[in-house]
Amino acid sequence: MWDSGMCGVESEDMDFLYGDCDGLCDEMSELYSYTEEIEFVANKSTFEELMEDMGFPLKWTHMSSDQRTRAIERLSEGLEVCDRSRRMRWVRAVLYLIQGNFGECVALEDQPKYCRHNVFRLYDSGMFATFVQLLYMEIESTLASLKKPAVCLGDSLDMRIILSVLYTFVAVMNVSEDTDTDQQKELRIQFVEELSQPNGNELLAITLFQMITKFCNSTAATSASASHFPIKKVLLLLWKTLLLTLGGIDKLKATKNLYRMRCGLNPVLDDTLEVTRTMRAASPPASATDLIEAQQQRKMNRPFKRQTVIKQSSMVGDESVSYQDFDANNESNDEEMISDERVNSYNNGLNNEKNGTNGVAMDGERDERNSSENDEKIDLEARPGSPRPKTAPNTRYTDFNADEFNESRPPNESVVSGNEMNEMMTDLPQLNKGLPWVPKVRQTDIDTFLDHTRLKFVGYVLPNDRTTTAGLPEPILEGIAILERHIYVSLSEAQMKREEELNKYPLTVNELDELPLNSSAEVLYQAMLPSLPQYMIALLKILLAAAPTSKTKPDSPNIMSDVLPEEMPMTVLQSMKLGIDVNRHKEIIIKSVSAILLLLLKHYKLNHIYQFEYISQQLMFANCIPLVLKFFNQNISGYISAKNTISVIDFPACVIGEQPELTADTLEFGETQAYCWRNMFSCINLLRILNKLTKWKHSRIMMLVVFKSAPILKRALKVRHAMLQLYVLKLLKMQAKYLGRQWRKSNMKTMSAIYQKVRHRLNDDWAYGNDLDARPWDFQAEEFTLQANINRFHNRRYEKQCTTGVSQPQLLSNSSVASNQNASNSMSMDAMCLDITQPVDNNFLSILSRDIELTKEFKYNYETWLEREVFQFTVDWDQLLSATNTVSM
Repeated sequence: MWDSGMCGVESEDMDFLYGDCDGLCDEMSELYSYTEEIEFVANKSTFEELMEDMGFPLKWTHMSSDQRTRAIERLSEGLEVCDRSRRMRWVRAVLYLIQGNFGECVALEDQPKYCRHNVFRLYDSGMFATFVQLLYMEIESTLASLKKPAVCLGDSLDMRIILSVLYTFVAVMNVSEDTDTDQQKELRIQFVEELSQPNGNELLAITLFQMITKFCNSTAATSASASHFPIKKVLLLLWKTLLLTLGGIDKLKATKNLYRMRCGLNPVLDDTLEVTRTMRAASPPASATDLIEAQQQRKMNRPFKRQTVIKQSSMVGDESVSYQDFDANNESNDEEMISDERVNSYNNGLNNEKNGTNGVAMDGERDERNSSENDEKIDLEARPGSPRPKTAPNTRYTDFNADEFNESRPPNESVVSGNEMNEMMTDLPQLNKGLPWVPKVRQTDIDTFLDHTRLKFVGYVLPNDRTTTAGLPEPILEGIAILERHIYVSLSEAQMKREEELNKYPLTVNELDELPLNSSAEVLYQAMLPSLPQYMIALLKILLAAAPTSKTKPDSPNIMSDVLPEEMPMTVLQSMKLGIDVNRHKEIIIKSVSAILLLLLKHYKLNHIYQFEYISQQLMFANCIPLVLKFFNQNISGYISAKNTISVIDFPACVIGEQPELTADTLEFGETQAYCWRNMFSCINLLRILNKLTKWKHSRIMMLVVFKSAPILKRALKVRHAMLQLYVLKLLKMQAKYLGRQWRKSNMKTMSAIYQKVRHRLNDDWAYGNDLDARPWDFQAEEFTLQANINRFHNRRYEKQCTTGVSQPQLLSNSSVASNQNASNSMSMDAMCLDITQPVDNNFLSILSRDIELTKEFKYNYETWLEREVFQFTVDWDQLLSATNTVSM
C-alpha cells in the first residue's frame, strides 16, 4: 500500500496527530481489561446497597445537593473502617461514582459529564488523599502476605480498585475544559500542587516506581507477593502523574523558551511538532520482492533489453517513480554515466523536435542504449530542483514568466499568455520552496573551521581566537559570516559551560539559573536519585516482556497478572476475546513505558543537562538501544494498523444501553481508521527516545551500526507519517558516514529524503565523510568523561546523594587502552567525591595516625600488593631525608 509505479496502489498519509495522550474516553477505556467487565455490575450493586442502608435514594441523580454532600461524608467515614472486607465495599461505592454512575446514564455522552462532576466533588471533600493512604496500606498488606505463585485477575482485586480510583482522579484533572468553573480551575491547580509535593514521606510517583521495581524483582522464592501488582494500572497511573506534575508538550515549549531567556539566549522559533504537521510524508523504499517484480515486468515489455539493475524507489513524495536502466558491467561509474547520457539524450530529443524530425536520427543509425533511454521519455524539468537561497517560504507561482515558457515549447503547441498562466496557477496550494528547518551551527564547528582554514592558508593556528581573520581569502570570510549568522547555542551547552566554571571557581560562581532548582522536576529527581538505575532497569524489563518480538523467559516479569481470568476460556469465542485482550494489554504497557521514559528525558534535558545524561547513561547501560531496535525489527506497518480493540465492550459502552450479542463478527468489528493511536504513539516515542540517547554520542551511534539498524529503520519508512519518518531519517543520518560509500550509493533516494526533511548542520559531512580518525577507545573515553562530569555534578549539588553511593555499571572493553582509562577514571571518581570546600589536613603525622579500615579484598591480596607495589621497586630513602634547596626552586 505505498505509492510507486510498480505497485500501482497509492497510500495516503496517515492523519495521526501526535499529542500528550489520546482522548479522555479512550484513555479511560484502556484502564480496564475486557476480563474486568463483570466487576462493573458489582460496583453498581454495592453502591445501591449502601445507599439503601443509609436511607438515601438508590440513584445518584435522584439525590439533592444536600443528600449528595451527606452521602460523601458517610462514604469518607466508611473508608476508615478497620475491617478489610467492609472497607472495600465502601471503596467499590466510591469507584462507581468515579466511573460516572454509569448505571444512570442514558447515552454514552452522559458518562464523561457525570464522571468529571463527581471527580471534582470528591476531591473537594478530601477523598484523593484518603485513597493514597489506602494504596500505601494495600501495598504493605500485599507484601506481607504469602500468595500462590500462579497469579490471575482475582489476586489483585482490591489494589486494582484503588488504582482505578486514583487513575481516574489524575486523568480527569489532567484535562482542562472550557466549561470549567472558577472553582474547578482552582481545584485543578491545587491538585497539581498536592501531587507535586510528598504525601507523608514520599511522592506518589516514587511509590509507583518502587512498586514497579518490586514487581520486576519478585520471584517464586523471594517477594512472590509483589508479582500480584496490577502492573498495567501502575504504569498508567505513573505516566499520568508525571504528565500532570511535570507538564506536557505546551509546558515543555514554554519552559524551554523561559529558561533560554533567563540564560540570555534567544527563544526557539520553530517547533518540531508544528513543522511536521505541515510536512508531507515521503514515499517508502521498495522491498526486494517489488523490485524483482518490476524488473521482470520491464523485461517482458522490452525483451531485447540488456540485463538491468533497479535502484531504490522514490523516497520523495513529490517525485514520480521512474526506473533508469544502466549497464551492470559499468557499476563503478554508474552515476556519472547515467547522468551524462540522460542529459545528452534529452538534449538530442529537444533538438530533433525543433528540427521537425520527431526524434529520428538523420543518419539512420541509433545506439541501443540511446534508443532505450529515449523510449523512457525522461522529464528532467518535472523533478524538483534544489531550493534557492533567500527564497521566502509559502510563495505562490505568481511570478511566472510566460515568454520564457513559450520559448521552450515546441512550435506546434499553442502559446500561453501570462494572464492565463497566472489564472491557472492561482488555484494551486501554497508551496514551500525552501527547506523546512533553519540550519544550525555550533560554536565548536566554527572553531574547527577556523583552525583548518588558518592552518591551510596561513600555516599556523590561533587557539581560543575567534576574531582574527588576517590572511584568509574572501570566500572563507563569507563562509565564516554565514556560519556565524546561523550559530545556535543550546541550553545544554550553556549549562555544561557553567558547570566547568563552577568546578574551577566553586566559591565565586553561582548557578546558571536558580529557577529550575525549585521546579517539580527537581523535587522528583532528588527523590529518584538513590534508586534511579533500578527504576530504569525495571521499566526496560517490562518493555522487553511486552514487546511483540521478544520470547517469554523464566526470569521475565509476569505482566499478565491483571488480565488472565481465574477460569481459562472454554469456547473458541472466549479464546478469541482473551487473545485480543492480551495483545491490547501489551500494547497499553508499551505505550505507557515509552511515554514515561520520553517524559523523563525531555524534562530533565531542560532542567539540567547532566540529569538528562545520567538517565540516558543508565538506559544505555541497561541495553535500551538494542531493545528499541529489537522492537522495530518487525512489521511496523502491521503493528501500527493492528486492531486489538473490541469497541462494543470498551468501557463505558459495555455498561450503557442495550448490549449486543458477542459473536465472532462483533470481535472483528473494531476501529475504522487505518492505524491504532496507541501503537503509533508508542513507535514515535521509542524513536524519539533512541534519538535522544544517540544524538552527538559517537559510541552510541556506533552501537546503531554494530546492531545493523539501517535495514530495520528503512523498513519503518513504509509508514506514511511525516513525524515518524523524520525521526527514522535522523537516526539514518547520524550513522550514514559509518555505513560506507556503497550503502550511500545504493540508497540515494533515502539520502535525498534526509536532505529534504532533516535539519542541516552546516559543516557536517554526514553525506560523504568517513570518520577515519575515530578509534574505539576514543569513543569509550567520551563515555568515561561524561560519567566523570555526571558524578562531579551530583557530588556538588546533592552531596550525600552523589553517585558514589549508587551502583555504576562499568563499560566493558577488550582493549587495554580502555581498561587503563577505566582505572584512571575510577581514581578520578574518588578524587571528585572529596569536598573541596572543607579545609585540608597537611600535617603528615596526623594523617599517619589515622585509623584506616582495610577492606577484605585488600587483606586477602596483601602479599600480591607488596610484591607489585613495594618489592619490585627500588626506593632511595636517603633522597627523602636530604635537604631541599628551596631557593633554586
